[in-house]
Amino acid sequence: MKTAIIYGTLKGTTEKAAHLLENQLPSEVNLINVKEEKPINLAGYDTVILGSSIYAGNVQEKMKKFIHTYQQELLSKKLGLYICCMYEGDKAMQQFEMAYPQQLRSHAVASGLFGGELHFAKMNMFEKLIVKIVQKVEGNKTVAANFSEEAIEKFASRFIKN
Repeated sequence: MKTAIIYGTLKGTTEKAAHLLENQLPSEVNLINVKEEKPINLAGYDTVILGSSIYAGNVQEKMKKFIHTYQQELLSKKLGLYICCMYEGDKAMQQFEMAYPQQLRSHAVASGLFGGELHFAKMNMFEKLIVKIVQKVEGNKTVAANFSEEAIEKFASRFIKN
């Protein structure tokens, strides 16, 4: 069995999650960043996991295009879906539902909300200002708000079992 973890990341947290997830899976895994790869050939994969960060309330644009282009083919694969975002609970679930179409969510054997991180060193001045106001953060350090390796482990376990 061969698995593709296809992800869209802006500041690196979703890629970090993809690497952690890769280490949890027993099959051969290829990591594919939608920003760097085009076109992507899914024919060689039995299973596919999609992961995207949420930025300013939206899924990555390249991930949206990927889903639109490959949705029917994804429905023929064993599928897992995850997001990395700063919200928890119902708000995180709302972002997950906005990230992936209902048809893919219903087809997925595992879904995950992995939390998020704020990386000040990777932000522009405007982003830093907004984060400091909204999150009430001081200084210029990386703030790991709610990133969950435990959520990644649970996702991997569900994905393997199904």
